[in-house]
Amino acid sequence: MALIAVGLDHERAPLDLLERASIPEHEWPKVLRTLVAHRNVHEAVLVSTCLRTEVVARIDFFHGALEDIARTLAEASGVTVEELEPVIRIAFDRGVARHLFSVAGGLRSVVPGEFEVLGQLRRALEVALDEQTAGEEMSDLFHRAIASGRRVRAETSIARGTTSFASAAVTLAEELLGSDLAGAQVTVLGAGQLAEGVARTLLDPGRAISSLRLTNRTPTRATTLAAALDDDRVRVVDWVDRAATSRASRLVVVAVEAPDPVLGVEDLASSSDVLVVDLGMPRAVEPAVGDLSGVRRIDIDDLRARVANALDERRDALEAARTIVEGDVEHYLAERRSRGAAGIVRDLRAHLDDVIAAELERRASELATLEPDARDVAISLVRSTVAKIAHRPTVALKEAAGSDQGVRLADATRALFGL
Repeated sequence: MALIAVGLDHERAPLDLLERASIPEHEWPKVLRTLVAHRNVHEAVLVSTCLRTEVVARIDFFHGALEDIARTLAEASGVTVEELEPVIRIAFDRGVARHLFSVAGGLRSVVPGEFEVLGQLRRALEVALDEQTAGEEMSDLFHRAIASGRRVRAETSIARGTTSFASAAVTLAEELLGSDLAGAQVTVLGAGQLAEGVARTLLDPGRAISSLRLTNRTPTRATTLAAALDDDRVRVVDWVDRAATSRASRLVVVAVEAPDPVLGVEDLASSSDVLVVDLGMPRAVEPAVGDLSGVRRIDIDDLRARVANALDERRDALEAARTIVEGDVEHYLAERRSRGAAGIVRDLRAHLDDVIAAELERRASELATLEPDARDVAISLVRSTVAKIAHRPTVALKEAAGSDQGVRLADATRALFGL
């Protein structure tokens, strides 16, 4: 079997398509079950974040699995296969490890080195394990990628300064507001990982905001987050009051996952001077809000453009990170080759031993008529002959392990010997 990764990300797909292709977490189990119901797909992990929707899977045949996965993503998100085809990213076999390790290392993030992606990959694997759509090999791949991502951040300066998507959003807002942020009231809509990152960044003593209003559709999550923040400036407000609270704020950060906008033109029409940062995917604030005279709206596209302009300052760190990732990938692939060869060779030898044992048992009455020495010679002759026949296939499997030819030889060996 081989590995494949199929999906969309911000490097190739436009924001509006990413927005429509995102799949909320409560639908992941259904999508995973649909994926492994296909004959070509044996294991699957779904990674769906604000700027990435992709499937990593163990498969039999490339083209059949690609069609199955693309069709499943299209059906789950409501986009068409024709829309996906021009911008879809595909990695196959060894390329899957390179892709996933690069994602974990923050090399394919809007903010290079951002930390949120590690938690997102971990959560994607957890859901797949809970749904029993991921096995030992897939789990090992994700754990090794996450470990490599941690190493990148520990051994390079890729995460220097702006270290997360949340902090990048706050930094951009701070640049736009200048001194207005000090002493201002801020509202954060949401209580998930991204919202928590935004809140903690805003509450840093260096920013000196006067108050932070926290609201979420599930009140208990907002209350739990407020307790974790442990700051007198934080106050939880009812979700139904989000519009009024937003109008009274200088900065509003929306970090929620919702099928429809949670703030619209009517909600903010009477605002006098507010900056709204929409981090939702799909977008959680109506784009037309930005046309209001008292409102400035920015979203992920603005953040992406600002980060791209700053990349030149971190090229050395990016190169160092790429070197670490490449080394970790090669180490993983070498171990995978070794495990793959050992497994198929072990299965082949066990099968041949079983054949010998069964045949000797079947002919036991005939062997019993031989003198002990002659019987031992006959048994030894059978074993040595089978070992010689198995020698060349064993060597070929070991030499080709981890390559496309190795996959074909392993599949052929399994088919020929019924392994």
